[in-house]
Amino acid sequence: MKVLEELRIATANLADFASDMTEPSVRLGVTGLARAGKTIFISSSLHNIIHRGRLPRFEAHATGRIGTAEITPQPDSLTPRFRYEDHVADLTDKRIWPSSTSRTSQVRLSLRYQSRDTLKRTLRSDRLALDIVDYPGEWLLDLTLMDHSFQSWSKRSFQQARQPLYKPYSQAWLTYANSIQSKIDANEQGDEPVLETIARETANNFTAYLLKAKKARGAYALLTPGRFLMPGDLQDSPALTFAPLPEALYSKDRKSLWAIMERRFEAYKTSIVQPFYRDHFARLDRQIVLIDLLAALNEGPDTLAELEDTITEILRAFRPGSHFWLRNLVSRRIDKILFAATKADHLHHTSHDRLERILSRLVERAAKRVEASGADYETMAIAAVRATREATLTVEGDELPSLIGIPMQGESLGEDEFDGETEFALFPGDLPKNPESVFKRVESVSHPIYTPKADSTLEDKSGQVESFSELPEHFEDPLCFVRFRPPELDKDAEGVARSLPHIRLDRALDYLLGDILK
Repeated sequence: MKVLEELRIATANLADFASDMTEPSVRLGVTGLARAGKTIFISSSLHNIIHRGRLPRFEAHATGRIGTAEITPQPDSLTPRFRYEDHVADLTDKRIWPSSTSRTSQVRLSLRYQSRDTLKRTLRSDRLALDIVDYPGEWLLDLTLMDHSFQSWSKRSFQQARQPLYKPYSQAWLTYANSIQSKIDANEQGDEPVLETIARETANNFTAYLLKAKKARGAYALLTPGRFLMPGDLQDSPALTFAPLPEALYSKDRKSLWAIMERRFEAYKTSIVQPFYRDHFARLDRQIVLIDLLAALNEGPDTLAELEDTITEILRAFRPGSHFWLRNLVSRRIDKILFAATKADHLHHTSHDRLERILSRLVERAAKRVEASGADYETMAIAAVRATREATLTVEGDELPSLIGIPMQGESLGEDEFDGETEFALFPGDLPKNPESVFKRVESVSHPIYTPKADSTLEDKSGQVESFSELPEHFEDPLCFVRFRPPELDKDAEGVARSLPHIRLDRALDYLLGDILK
């Protein structure tokens, strides 16, 4: 099966090479778990490149070597187009964050650029197609299934369900799983229609547990299968009617419940996971891995450890390696990977370097594999859309580096619940200097979150002093964050709205694409 799959990947890569003869292309993998910000990163990158946004560190863009940039039809006509215009309208007009991705979509950005290299200008096209795919973060988890048998996956699933972090949500599922044998025994004749009923009931109980665990644990956990969490077009499909079974139910009988579940597990990998990997991941040239590290920090060291394991396991499925054009004809390799901690605008810039050090520690195991393959990697703290601005908050004579923004309606902090219209100022705290400390004790990241009192003043970078109404003095919470609304765009002298603001989006784009556009 692996040989056949590699042949399919090689065929697709050869087709890409033939297409590149007329217009060279780069496939950029924007990878991340649910709510990591994939859709926002793609939308802001496109918006800033197309509308000549402020990207001073993206050299080809800043020096004017990129002439035109426009969205053109993607090569795969069966994949829905990325809804760029709708997402940008949400960010700029409605000032809301785009809804979570529920299916795969694709976009192609065609660039005309002038190379700095005379020989390259002579021999190569002045066009480059940038292909990007968006997909639900839950589906990414399924890549970890490719190296598992049904037996090993069942064992891992039950081990996870019995962990202290998951027991509050898995108790009903574990109780049901212990009753499966008695249900089978009641069906002494091994009647297949009855086993099918048990299979559906088992799958429903397992799915209910996964959904409860996802809601409680967020996007950090390695909860598989991912399509059970975000089924997309497979909602109510027989392809999702399987579940792990206790080891005691192991049987070689082809008519047993074990055999039924095992066949469906293998069919799920063959018909859903492998095509998803082949079409979107096995043909990548560059990759950015987006990580909502701040949310994990807020949960504590157990969640960080879980996120570290999840990222490490997922990255095993990717194909990093040094670039060699002859090999890449049939076996494409990712020669650059950027690990990016998103939502850096939720911290003052004085803590960004500490966030990057924590990120480096988090991805250390995954990065070692990248290095061993000959590929290059980098870590960076970014905000694809910057929703806050920085200011200095004076509280009882102390000056604190702070943030100002408009929290989303319904967000709360302490006793305050926000209306989605009122600006709010807070001191988000400082991350610790030693990254190891956040992986050991939650107390090490506990900082007071200051908000201004009535007699406090706030000076932003323009020097303007603002007054605020009575607010609680502080909260003793570990790095409490609130979700801010997207900002109102600045306008130029002619009253035209500028592009989406960001933090280090230009550096990220230059790392991923700069050498290709030289």
